[in-house]
Amino acid sequence: MRRAWPDWAPPQQMVARDPEIRRQLGPTSLGEGVPGGVNNPLGPRALYLYSERGDLGYRSHGTTEPETIGTSVSSGCVRMVNQDVIYLYGRAPESVKVIVLLA
Repeated sequence: MRRAWPDWAPPQQMVARDPEIRRQLGPTSLGEGVPGGVNNPLGPRALYLYSERGDLGYRSHGTTEPETIGTSVSSGCVRMVNQDVIYLYGRAPESVKVIVLLA
Protein backbone atom coordinates (compact mmCIF):
# COMPACT_ATOMS: atom_id res chain seq x y z
CA MET A 1 0.00 0.00 0.00
CA ARG A 2 1.20 3.51 -0.74
CA ARG A 3 0.07 6.82 0.72
CA ALA A 4 0.66 10.45 -0.21
CA TRP A 5 0.83 12.68 2.88
CA PRO A 6 0.11 9.75 5.22
CA ASP A 7 -1.17 10.04 8.77
CA TRP A 8 1.29 8.74 11.35
CA ALA A 9 0.54 6.89 14.58
CA PRO A 10 3.70 6.07 16.54
CA PRO A 11 4.13 2.50 17.79
CA GLN A 12 3.87 2.08 21.56
CA GLN A 13 7.57 1.19 21.88
CA MET A 14 8.46 4.55 20.29
CA VAL A 15 6.23 6.46 22.73
CA ALA A 16 7.75 4.47 25.63
CA ARG A 17 11.26 5.43 24.43
CA ASP A 18 10.34 9.09 23.98
CA PRO A 19 7.26 10.16 26.01
CA GLU A 20 7.62 13.73 24.61
CA ILE A 21 6.09 12.39 21.37
CA ARG A 22 2.69 12.50 23.09
CA ARG A 23 2.71 16.32 22.86
CA GLN A 24 2.60 16.10 19.03
CA LEU A 25 -0.35 13.70 18.89
CA GLY A 26 -3.95 14.39 18.07
CA PRO A 27 -6.83 12.60 16.35
CA THR A 28 -6.11 11.04 12.93
CA SER A 29 -7.63 8.33 10.76
CA LEU A 30 -5.31 5.90 12.61
CA GLY A 31 -6.17 7.03 16.13
CA GLU A 32 -3.76 9.17 18.15
CA GLY A 33 -1.06 10.45 15.82
CA VAL A 34 -0.02 13.24 13.49
CA PRO A 35 -2.16 14.05 10.44
CA GLY A 36 -0.49 13.98 7.03
CA GLY A 37 1.17 17.24 6.05
CA VAL A 38 4.45 19.11 6.18
CA ASN A 39 4.92 18.53 9.94
CA ASN A 40 4.30 14.79 9.75
CA PRO A 41 7.36 12.65 10.61
CA LEU A 42 6.64 10.31 7.64
CA GLY A 43 7.19 13.11 5.16
CA PRO A 44 5.30 13.45 1.88
CA ARG A 45 5.04 9.75 0.91
CA ALA A 46 5.06 6.32 2.54
CA LEU A 47 5.20 2.81 1.14
CA TYR A 48 3.75 0.27 3.60
CA LEU A 49 5.44 -3.12 3.80
CA TYR A 50 3.18 -6.19 3.91
CA SER A 51 3.68 -9.94 3.98
CA GLU A 52 1.16 -12.71 3.30
CA ARG A 53 0.09 -12.26 6.95
CA GLY A 54 -0.66 -8.55 6.58
CA ASP A 55 0.88 -5.22 7.56
CA LEU A 56 4.39 -5.67 8.97
CA GLY A 57 4.26 -2.27 10.68
CA TYR A 58 7.28 -1.06 8.70
CA ARG A 59 7.36 1.74 6.17
CA SER A 60 9.69 3.21 3.62
CA HIS A 61 9.04 6.92 3.97
CA GLY A 62 10.37 10.45 3.88
CA THR A 63 11.32 12.43 6.95
CA THR A 64 11.18 15.91 8.44
CA GLU A 65 14.65 15.27 9.92
CA PRO A 66 16.93 14.23 7.02
CA GLU A 67 20.01 14.55 9.25
CA THR A 68 18.85 11.42 11.10
CA ILE A 69 18.90 9.16 8.01
CA GLY A 70 21.29 6.30 8.65
CA THR A 71 21.07 6.58 12.43
CA SER A 72 19.11 4.31 14.76
CA VAL A 73 16.23 6.59 15.73
CA SER A 74 13.33 4.79 14.04
CA SER A 75 11.36 1.69 14.98
CA GLY A 76 12.55 -0.25 11.96
CA CYS A 77 11.35 1.93 9.09
CA VAL A 78 13.49 2.87 6.12
CA ARG A 79 13.73 6.66 6.12
CA MET A 80 14.61 8.43 2.89
CA VAL A 81 15.27 11.95 1.67
CA ASN A 82 11.86 13.33 0.68
CA GLN A 83 12.76 13.83 -3.00
CA ASP A 84 13.89 10.19 -3.19
CA VAL A 85 10.74 8.74 -1.63
CA ILE A 86 8.59 10.89 -3.94
CA TYR A 87 10.55 9.49 -6.91
CA LEU A 88 10.24 5.90 -5.66
CA TYR A 89 6.53 6.38 -4.93
CA GLY A 90 5.96 7.43 -8.53
CA ARG A 91 7.86 4.45 -9.95
CA ALA A 92 7.05 1.52 -7.66
CA PRO A 93 3.73 -0.11 -8.53
CA GLU A 94 1.31 -1.26 -5.84
CA SER A 95 2.23 -4.75 -4.54
CA VAL A 96 5.85 -4.57 -5.75
CA LYS A 97 8.16 -7.06 -4.01
CA VAL A 98 10.59 -5.36 -1.62
CA ILE A 99 13.82 -6.94 -0.42
CA VAL A 100 15.57 -5.26 2.50
CA LEU A 101 19.28 -6.03 2.86
CA LEU A 102 20.83 -5.30 6.22
CA ALA A 103 24.48 -4.30 6.26
